[in-house]
Amino acid sequence: MWRRCLCLRDRWRRLLNQPSGGPTAIVRTGANIPSLSRAYAPPAGGFEINLDHRKLKTPQAKLFTVPSEALAIAVATEWDCQQDTIKFYTMHLTTLCNTSLDNPTQRNKDQLIRAAVKFLDTDTIWYGVEIGSSTSIMGPNIPDRTREVLVSHLASYSMWALQGIEFVVSQLKSMVLTLGLIDLRLTVEQAVLLSRLEEEYQIQKWGNVEWAHDYELQELRARTAAGALFVHLCSESTTIRHKLLQD
Repeated sequence: MWRRCLCLRDRWRRLLNQPSGGPTAIVRTGANIPSLSRAYAPPAGGFEINLDHRKLKTPQAKLFTVPSEALAIAVATEWDCQQDTIKFYTMHLTTLCNTSLDNPTQRNKDQLIRAAVKFLDTDTIWYGVEIGSSTSIMGPNIPDRTREVLVSHLASYSMWALQGIEFVVSQLKSMVLTLGLIDLRLTVEQAVLLSRLEEEYQIQKWGNVEWAHDYELQELRARTAAGALFVHLCSESTTIRHKLLQD
């Protein structure tokens, strides 16, 4: 799935090479009613999304503005995938953008970092840093130096990227798997599988409930992939120039 995400990024970059009118996407807001979705850069900076020639806004009525053109195209593509009924629960990138803009829980950067790092205490997978062993259900003690290194690393990300990282951590219940995924050392499928080791063991022992376990697996993969892609698109620094093809 991570390879598919990268292919989508390449596809969005190719779309950005269209004429200055910008890429468009058809979104259906009602039965058989086509609507125009367009991503473009406003004069003040950032990138907006237009639906039916109207500016997209957040649940708190703020102007929907994202930090990179690639992310704007991704959100426009997400809207393009909607059919007669808009299913917001499938629009993870849009949801993450809304959370970053509205910040409904009013958390600052330090609070986002602490929310992610707290999963170290219950992380069942560890790699590359110092950690003790434990036979207790409470888990081992995490060295202060280890926490400092991870906090310093997370502080290098922007607020938007941290929203995505905290989202992925909450899905996988693992800080280590999240960093492995963000650094492209793991695919989405691998990260999700490792996060579900205990559940997979129970499924092998007691059986699989297809309508429940299969749906849960696909949903977890979708949310994890969206969160990881969100982090990368928020950190996108590529400068894109629009060129008109000459006959």
